[in-house]
Amino acid sequence: MIYPLVTDLAADGVPVAVTCRVLGFSKQGYYRWRASPVTDRDWADAHLVNAALDIHDDDPAFGYRFIADELPEKGIIAGENRVQRLCGDHGIWSVFSKKRGLNRKPGPPVHDDLVERDFTAEAPNELWLTDITEHPTAEGKLYLCAVKDVYSGRIVG
Repeated sequence: MIYPLVTDLAADGVPVAVTCRVLGFSKQGYYRWRASPVTDRDWADAHLVNAALDIHDDDPAFGYRFIADELPEKGIIAGENRVQRLCGDHGIWSVFSKKRGLNRKPGPPVHDDLVERDFTAEAPNELWLTDITEHPTAEGKLYLCAVKDVYSGRIVG
C-alpha cells in the first residue's frame, strides 16, 4: 500500500493533494484509508487465514477444499474460491499436493559448452550431441544416454 508514503510526506510538509496527484490516486481514497487503515475485508480475510492455519495444523493433509468444509465449525462462512485464493496466497497446501516441482531451478552446468551453442555440422560424424536421463523403476534407477549425430539427426549410440 502506498498510502503510508503520503502520510510521511505530509509530515514533511508536502501537501496531500500534490502527493496524491503525483502518485496517481485520489485524495478521497487516501482519507478513507486514513480513517480505517484495515478494511473489513482484510480483517475478515485475516481471521479466515488464521482459522485455515489452525485447521491445517491439526491435519496437514487438508487442502483448501477440506479447509472450506471445516470453516463453518469455526464460525466462518466463506466460499471455496475465496478459501482457495487465500490458502494459495499464504502457502497453505496439502502435504499430498499435486503441484510438485514448480520451484525447481536447474543446477549448474555439468561441463563446458564445447560447441558454443552452434548445432550445425558439415559432414557426418563431425559433431555428436549427448544427453542422459534418469528413470526410477521398481528395481532402482535406470539411466538412459543417447548420442545423436548432428549432421544426419540420427541416434548413433
